[in-house]
Amino acid sequence: MNPEPLLTDITHTIQLAIAPVFLLTAVGTTLSVFSQRLSRIVDRARRVEAMLAAATPERMEATRKELQTLSTRASLIHLALTFGISCAIMVCLVIAVAFVGYLLNARVGAGLAVLFILALCAYVVALLCYLREVFMAIQNLRFGLPHETHGGPPDPVA
Repeated sequence: MNPEPLLTDITHTIQLAIAPVFLLTAVGTTLSVFSQRLSRIVDRARRVEAMLAAATPERMEATRKELQTLSTRASLIHLALTFGISCAIMVCLVIAVAFVGYLLNARVGAGLAVLFILALCAYVVALLCYLREVFMAIQNLRFGLPHETHGGPPDPVA
C-alpha cells in the first residue's frame, strides 16, 4: 500500500530541510564562540584603557599600540559575527522557502540553491575573519617576556 502522495511530499520536504538545520546548529555554536571572543577582547581593552591612564611615558606608546590591535581584532570579530548571523538568516530562509514552495506548489529549487550557496559563502567569510583575528592574537603574544625581547633571540646570560 502506497502512502498518500501529500504525506510523501511533505516528508520529502522535511528531509530536505534537515541538512540546513544541521548547518544552522553549527553556525549557532560558532556564533557563540565569536561572542565569547568579542567579550574577552572588550574586557582586555577596558583593562588596557585603565593602564593607559596610569602609564609612564615609556609604556604609553606600547599601550596605545595594544589598544589599536585590540580595536582591529574587535572589528574582525564584529565582521565574523555579522557574516555568521547573515549565514544563519539565509539558512532559515532556505528552510522557510522550502516549505513555502511546497505549500504553494512552486518551483523554488534554483532559489534554494542560490540561498544555500550564499549562506555557505557568508559562513566561509565569517570563519576567515575569525582566523585572521586568531592570527593577530597569536602574533601579539609575549608569554610574559618583556617587550624588548619579544621576537628576538634570548638575552645572553652572564
